[in-house]
Amino acid sequence: MKLKSLFIIAFVFLVGSACNQSFLDINTNPNVLPTASPSFVFTNALNTTATNIAGNTLGLTGQNANEIGFYWAGQWTQGNGYIINTAQFGYQFTNGDFNYWDTYYDNLEDYQYVINNADANSQKYLKGPAKVMKAMLFQQLVDMYGSVPYTEALKGGAILAPKFDDQKVVYESLITLLDEAVVDLKANAFSSAFTGSDIIFNGNTTKWTQFANSLKMRILIRQSRVTGRDAYIKTEIAKILTEGSGFITGAEVSIGGPSFFLATLGKLNPVYDRWGYDANGAKRALNNYPRLSKFLIDGLKAAGDTLRMKRIAYANGGENPSTPGVSTQKEISANYSGTPFGASSGYLPANTTSLGPSLLVKGEYSRPYILMTASEVQFLLAEAKQRYTDVTLPNTAQAYFEEGIVQSFRVLGANVAGAAAFKGSKINNYDWTASTDKLAAIAIQKWIALTNFSGLEAWSEYRRTNLPVTPQSIQVPDTKRPVRFFYPNTESGSNAANVSAQGVIDVFSTRLFWDVD
Repeated sequence: MKLKSLFIIAFVFLVGSACNQSFLDINTNPNVLPTASPSFVFTNALNTTATNIAGNTLGLTGQNANEIGFYWAGQWTQGNGYIINTAQFGYQFTNGDFNYWDTYYDNLEDYQYVINNADANSQKYLKGPAKVMKAMLFQQLVDMYGSVPYTEALKGGAILAPKFDDQKVVYESLITLLDEAVVDLKANAFSSAFTGSDIIFNGNTTKWTQFANSLKMRILIRQSRVTGRDAYIKTEIAKILTEGSGFITGAEVSIGGPSFFLATLGKLNPVYDRWGYDANGAKRALNNYPRLSKFLIDGLKAAGDTLRMKRIAYANGGENPSTPGVSTQKEISANYSGTPFGASSGYLPANTTSLGPSLLVKGEYSRPYILMTASEVQFLLAEAKQRYTDVTLPNTAQAYFEEGIVQSFRVLGANVAGAAAFKGSKINNYDWTASTDKLAAIAIQKWIALTNFSGLEAWSEYRRTNLPVTPQSIQVPDTKRPVRFFYPNTESGSNAANVSAQGVIDVFSTRLFWDVD
């Protein structure tokens, strides 16, 4: 009887424990932490950003956000070794195409997690960088879709159907967010034990502040052709100058470093993995897909800009498999042939130029992924000075313009002495003095400098300035070109009322607020 009583007592104890403490819950994994350290989340979020913007997540048939920008900016087109893509080059797409929305918002949830949890985990130094990255991703979302959820976004289960905020208001909110980021960055130096979690600047808060200022300049100049925005823009530029940390100069904002990306499946630089080679050095099928456009190649030749051309593109036939970084054919201008935009036949890989050594070299799988170039920043400053002569930037518009070309040569790996050769050359849009339209010269040089690095920015700038005047796709019989994306069907399904509230979207005429013509 005593033994029976002990069994009964034990059973009651176990049942009570199970009811109160999930004692018998076999679905709980004791090896998984209930929460994640913000430092771990931040590092992974940065890596995800690189993959989302330029990576291989969409496979052989999809296009990432940066890639579609290269096409629609007129810098790249498609090689004829593939069935021609009518969504890209015939503009026959629906709300089921080009869904970057879901991956961007998923990535933004990570940055918001860092912002929300940094204080409680004694990692305040991560708040500023996370806010900078949040601002950059929201800027890109606005540039792709227009009005987006912002104030009610990233609330998890608290708000499942967030309202859409006006795109102009979101842009203004991003300036405020970047101001907050700068305050956080100045107040919270990185703990030396956690600098490795920052795979952009390794814990250098001054560089993060300069990146924030550079993003602010991008957002402000994007609005420069909108009527009534001059006073606001000049006021905000003055605030940047008063803050005093300056801008990114002489180096790029890049994710990863020499030891971050590895020659392992799933750990390669995302650009290398998508268009270059696999972990074993075998050429990817997609290496034959992007081609440099005829408009780009012919324009560089006409200007004598062959040093940059040979870094932007490999000569016809591509990279020599036995000599990484060198073309199979002799690297003379006659062996560089661009492909007409949207051409569907007659331009095979063997007789057209492919993505060049500035982007892909066999074996160089560990290159950092570039988010923003120093060249872009110089052209932003050049335009700011040219438009707003009363803004007290330290250099002239000409000095910024010429430095932008120098920095473009540098990041491409071309001899920077070649940039100086254009001074006094009398070549329009290259020689500042000889250029008849200074703002056009800045726009065209920025377009060249963004090639291979920032396709989404190149397309946004093309929509803003209408420069350069690139040819229409051969597949399209009229002059219509996309000015934005549809809201994706996934958002229409989960947030239908708020998507419908945006009205009927025509991707050929529903322009973003900064795209005035």
